[in-house]
Amino acid sequence: MTDLLPSWRDTATRAAILDFVDAVTDSDGPHFVPAGDRVAVFDNDGTLWTEKPFVTQLAYLLEQWKAQVAADPSLADTQPYRAAATGDLAWLGTAVDKHYAGDDADLGLLIKAVAGATAGTSVEDYQAAVSAFYRDARHLTLQTSYAHTVYQPMVELIRLLDSHDFRTYIVSGGERDFMRPMAEEYYGIPVQRVIGTALGLEYDADANVVRYSPSLDFFDDGGEKPVRIWARTGKRPILAAGNSNGDVPMLRYAQGSPASLALLVHHDDDAGRDVAYDKGAEDALAAADTHRFTVISVRDDWETVFPAEG
Repeated sequence: MTDLLPSWRDTATRAAILDFVDAVTDSDGPHFVPAGDRVAVFDNDGTLWTEKPFVTQLAYLLEQWKAQVAADPSLADTQPYRAAATGDLAWLGTAVDKHYAGDDADLGLLIKAVAGATAGTSVEDYQAAVSAFYRDARHLTLQTSYAHTVYQPMVELIRLLDSHDFRTYIVSGGERDFMRPMAEEYYGIPVQRVIGTALGLEYDADANVVRYSPSLDFFDDGGEKPVRIWARTGKRPILAAGNSNGDVPMLRYAQGSPASLALLVHHDDDAGRDVAYDKGAEDALAAADTHRFTVISVRDDWETVFPAEG
């Protein structure tokens, strides 16, 4: 087992993960789970890759909103267009923090602007635009490609699970079609296993394409996550990993399985390897002992945080 999870330190957390995988794949053991029932679900932002200074999709949307303001300057009178036009990004980060704290006063403005940025666009054109973003964009603070902002230990965990016949899914509050172009390349998770917030879709018969409508289908966070997991998989997961208050229902849902592991990533490394923060995870961290979540300490459990640039 010494060559497994090489970016993880030899801690109780790493041992708990390896013991769990060994237990559910041991056909002679009491906790054996058939391969068809080995479903693992992972939040994305803050769990599989960095979400600071704000979630990656907002970096993409800033460019779209700037273009919309250039075409219609009156948009700059309202948020989040004002933030995009002025470069005052504090409002965006605060809006996300407020959501995690249970205050969605600004979430409606964000969702409306997100839907408005893609309204009328075909799904193929959007996929091409997002793929170009991932190819060319640089992270705002790390100044590296987004491929190198994934958490290497978590990618190794996905690889370990894949090698033991788990089916791994992304289950995120992030928008589904924005995540799809990078999921397979960065994590090895196929697009069919990406569950996320979904914008409205409609079929254009004249052009024979599917386009986005200016609406939200559903927001995949909190209690919506277990619902969407079941709707997509027809299974209760046996492993779940998250990092925020909105992930608690998903972690608890996995714990309803006879054999389960609920992982909570704690961003506690203030030594410059990651951004240390608890905001948006206060409730999850407070509930960790009560619900027996296995807390992953970025500071203590990860030897390496991000992959080396090659």
